[in-house]
Amino acid sequence: MSQWPTPFYDELIVPLLHRMPNLEKLALYIAVEQITFLDGNNLKKDIINYLPRLNKFIFNVRSFDPLPNLTHLLSNEEIQHSFTGLEDNQVICYVDYFIKRRSAQCHFYSYPYTLRYYDNITNSFRGGLFKCVNQVSLFDDRPFEYEFFIRIAQSFPLMKDLSVINLTGQQKANDNNEHFSIIEYLHLNELNLSDVDDDYVEQFLINTKTCLLNNVRLYVTYQSLKSVTHNFTRDSTRVNCAKVCVLYVCGNFEISERLSKYFPHTEILRFM
Repeated sequence: MSQWPTPFYDELIVPLLHRMPNLEKLALYIAVEQITFLDGNNLKKDIINYLPRLNKFIFNVRSFDPLPNLTHLLSNEEIQHSFTGLEDNQVICYVDYFIKRRSAQCHFYSYPYTLRYYDNITNSFRGGLFKCVNQVSLFDDRPFEYEFFIRIAQSFPLMKDLSVINLTGQQKANDNNEHFSIIEYLHLNELNLSDVDDDYVEQFLINTKTCLLNNVRLYVTYQSLKSVTHNFTRDSTRVNCAKVCVLYVCGNFEISERLSKYFPHTEILRFM
């Protein structure tokens, strides 16, 4: 199992599996970096055809293309079609192109999902129920809107650790969210917002949008924290900030009296 992408799928992964023709059960969890996406055809021709005794196959495969051909973008439907013939598995597939970063990823897995982590979730995520997952990371260069976070909370009811990376502000950030319910994260105890637009810090700290659990560890930049809390005076962020047990702050700052009073029961630490 590897969460880190390898460029050696053809050179290492495939030959290794070919040396195990008697395998009856295989759990394949890999991340690959190469100029073409892996798909169902790769599973069939590179793996299944060489394992005649295989009767149980679960997988979680993510492939990254750092320089995609933007003139020929493979669709989610094209990748999904490649799994024809694998009827023993329900396969979920997502294809994402990050135009700003000129990169792309294809993620597919057998369902039900059995891992404890689910990384790099984008706006393409359609939901589901992932009871095993307690560690989640979100990434996109398109904005995450309020409805997206509702979907995340519902899909990962036992999520303990959440990391968000998105520098594109919400289009609906200034909308009135009264017609939405407050999002509750009933088991979340670690939240990393150190690489996000300020809108997402607001999303999690304003108590009419989000209800955090007590004793949360929060990672955030000082500039974002100061801006979102209106220099540590804003009432609507005070309730969730009071639930933070450890605050990891990135940036050059002094632990002022105003900051200390806003986080009265919090251990405040610097991180780079």
